[in-house]
Amino acid sequence: AEIAAVATGESRYRDLVERYGVETLRSHTDALMDYAERLARDEIADLPDGVYEFASHIDADNIDDGPVTIRAKIDIHGDSLTVDLAGSSPQVAAGINSPVPYTRSACYGAIRQILDPDIPNCSGYMRPIEILAPANSVVNPRLPGACGARGITGFRIMDTIWGALAQARPQSIPADGEGGNTIISLGGYDSAHRPFAFVDLVCGARGAWPFGDGPDGVPHPGSNISNCSVEIAEVENPVRIETYELLTDSGGVGKYRGALSHVREVRCLADEAVLQLRSDKRAFPPYGLQGGRPGTPSSNVLYRGPNETVLPTMGTAVMRRGDMIRHVMASGGGWGDPLEREPELVAADVRDGKESIAHSDAAYGVIIDPKTLDVDSEATDR
Repeated sequence: AEIAAVATGESRYRDLVERYGVETLRSHTDALMDYAERLARDEIADLPDGVYEFASHIDADNIDDGPVTIRAKIDIHGDSLTVDLAGSSPQVAAGINSPVPYTRSACYGAIRQILDPDIPNCSGYMRPIEILAPANSVVNPRLPGACGARGITGFRIMDTIWGALAQARPQSIPADGEGGNTIISLGGYDSAHRPFAFVDLVCGARGAWPFGDGPDGVPHPGSNISNCSVEIAEVENPVRIETYELLTDSGGVGKYRGALSHVREVRCLADEAVLQLRSDKRAFPPYGLQGGRPGTPSSNVLYRGPNETVLPTMGTAVMRRGDMIRHVMASGGGWGDPLEREPELVAADVRDGKESIAHSDAAYGVIIDPKTLDVDSEATDR
């Protein structure tokens, strides 16, 4: 599909060349770039000048150098800004180093989220943005720094920039989310000795917005995937999805609630397989904003008969027939003071199974009648 899209794009662009000629097309392209730059500069000029700093982390509990730190200092000056990633961790002996082109893309993409969506998506809007990434770091490695799983670092760069921008424009930035998709990979040979590779990319627990709850099932803005359906996973691979659900009481507490944690349980139906995990945000849960509470952390547990083994956020393990991996994704952080949440929103969450009655009382001070599941207004006021 991606190759077909590129081929179509090339064909249509050649049609434009044939129709208008190279020079006319080039002049219009330059004008589009200049237009995007002008609009972006107008948007940046509306931000308050100043220096805004933030840091976030990747657990990286499978390597000696973990955790990995991403630091961002954003200097807004007039109609331009500088993103300085100095202070980020040195490059590591793991595949999560982010080559500088990907680092730049993550920075541009994060800032793009607060700009007018009608600004054309072209490199013109990037011109007012300067990006500094220290050499030999996890955000600008040198060869032979491994980078096959760089996605998680790109996600974290974006999360860090949003944390900094939330100080400049608090009413525009949502709380932190799950930190990008979790990858559960299971590979080996089935009963007929045919090779299989099940790669499950679990995504979608976003932080609360300044105007509403965090959406469930919506991937990180730096991602372009959706959750795999249970039926497709099971018909194509020797696996069985035992559980695929949202976890009650898991969303970050706030005036607006973060998205709930996803639970995914995968049982191995092959004689033996190799499990590989890429997850995060266990030691450093998603941050809340403006008084909102953090989201709940992730977890990985391998079940073999009556035995349970807690696995790190990243790493490998052997699975045998009947073994099950249970992954709980980190939830979205909350936004705003939890005591400002509308009681009716809390009651709706209880009726939907997203909140328990006990949690509604403890987290929000909202008392729910256990029979009607409506708000007990008098008790809540007290």
